[in-house]
Amino acid sequence: MLSSACRAGRLVIERLDRIPHDLIALVARFGVAGVFWQSARTKVDGLTITDTTYLLFREEYRIPLVPADLAAVAATISEHLFAALLVIGLATRFSAAALLGMTLVIQIFVYPLAWPTHLTWAASFVYLIARGGGRFALDAALRKPGTASGPSAAAN
Repeated sequence: MLSSACRAGRLVIERLDRIPHDLIALVARFGVAGVFWQSARTKVDGLTITDTTYLLFREEYRIPLVPADLAAVAATISEHLFAALLVIGLATRFSAAALLGMTLVIQIFVYPLAWPTHLTWAASFVYLIARGGGRFALDAALRKPGTASGPSAAAN
């Protein structure tokens, strides 16, 4: 009976090993982009950063070395920009690195007890930085023929 369970376990693992990088990268890109896009949308009313956003950066977030109003603007723009870039897969590695940096700032200075959430985001960012956005990313479409990079390119 144990041998049957081991064979079944190996079969499941073999099937999981076949999940393509392109699909994993797509899910990672959309997953973390959704989190940051939703956060960005709470900071604005139309195209205007809300007074509440400025208040939060002054009173609750209190990021050291950066003036609160500047941090509010930078965070709002960054969350919108890099989340959108991740969704379309443009500058994927750079965008993931930028949002990983933002995640580290949030973890260290704002919500240090939220490490399980931040570590989950970081895992997706590190994967995207290391492997890229995959074939379903605009990066792949813009890459010159013959300049393959990353695991999805190796499969081409």
